[in-house]
Amino acid sequence: MNDLLGQARRWVIKIGSALITNDGAGLDHPALQDWADQIAQLREQGREVVLVSSGAVAEGMTRLGWKKRPSAIHELQAAAAVGQMGLVQAYESCFRKHGLHSAQILLTHDDMSNRERYLNARSSLRTLLGLGVIPVVNENDTVAIDEIRLGDNDTLAALVANLIDADALMLLTDQPGLFDSDPRANPNARLITQANSKDPKLLQAAGESASQLSLGGMRTKVLAARRAAASGTHTVIAAGREPKVITRIAAGEHLGTRILAECKPVAARKQWIASQMKPKGKLVLDEGARQAISHRASLLPVGILAVEGDFVRGDAVRCVDPEGNPIACGLVNYSHTEVAKIIGKPSAQIESTLGYIDEPELIHRDNLVLL
Repeated sequence: MNDLLGQARRWVIKIGSALITNDGAGLDHPALQDWADQIAQLREQGREVVLVSSGAVAEGMTRLGWKKRPSAIHELQAAAAVGQMGLVQAYESCFRKHGLHSAQILLTHDDMSNRERYLNARSSLRTLLGLGVIPVVNENDTVAIDEIRLGDNDTLAALVANLIDADALMLLTDQPGLFDSDPRANPNARLITQANSKDPKLLQAAGESASQLSLGGMRTKVLAARRAAASGTHTVIAAGREPKVITRIAAGEHLGTRILAECKPVAARKQWIASQMKPKGKLVLDEGARQAISHRASLLPVGILAVEGDFVRGDAVRCVDPEGNPIACGLVNYSHTEVAKIIGKPSAQIESTLGYIDEPELIHRDNLVLL
């Protein structure tokens, strides 16, 4: 892993709200400058960096004099709009000292779930990197609502890693990394220095806690690492206030928790399918279908036990086992009403059942990605 990180050329670095806002007391400008200095060093080494930054809502709260995070969506949007101004100004000033241009990129779930907009975002980011610009990415909280929110910037950082085929994802937090149990409750808790992205013990260790200022706890970071691993990206969770943490990790020094990607990068189309945050429906698979798609076969209607949701041809749907455990996600060839008529039937009966046939497969293997 040392060599992998030391050789990583394209990085996504995410910095959380608690770090950027000095635990809620306004933007920590000296810390921002220090991180910008380190990122500038990576650029001097010929590396590409996309910075995913939290802090807009928290900074807006500070500017507006709010002590408690509001629950009303319009107040959160207002705080994000006010805070984003300060955040962008701060980063632009920090990078300008190194002669570097920065760019603001605001994304929503729609940008990731719409194929055309996904490709546009991918093209924009890759072009900026090619120009030597530091893209500063945040969720567009000013216009996002619950139905279209990505949810947290850990998830956003992982999706950006998928988007640009990043070699490594660095999640900087106010903790040293992931422990095998809660260090606040267990003084003997041990730091997990390295693990495989599919290790089931990671989520158990991560728990479900989140700070007052940030939506993302360790659980979201583990889930983000798993999502990033789908495109072959390795993840590091480390303390953002550790001296020179960015340059030390990029040089291969062992800091924090390293979560290794098992698989090789999947095709760009499958990365997009895997990144769908809100599938339109659900297909319940029998054991035969589960085994078939695990060996890269297409999904046929004969292996479907039940269908849920309201979807049309081309929508993303999630495939689960009878207990609800996720198996795969893919682009379906038939609508939910059509699927309801052909579930459990062999492909040869699709035309006689529906009166027509679009495809013999419910989901073609090229449009199917295992989770």
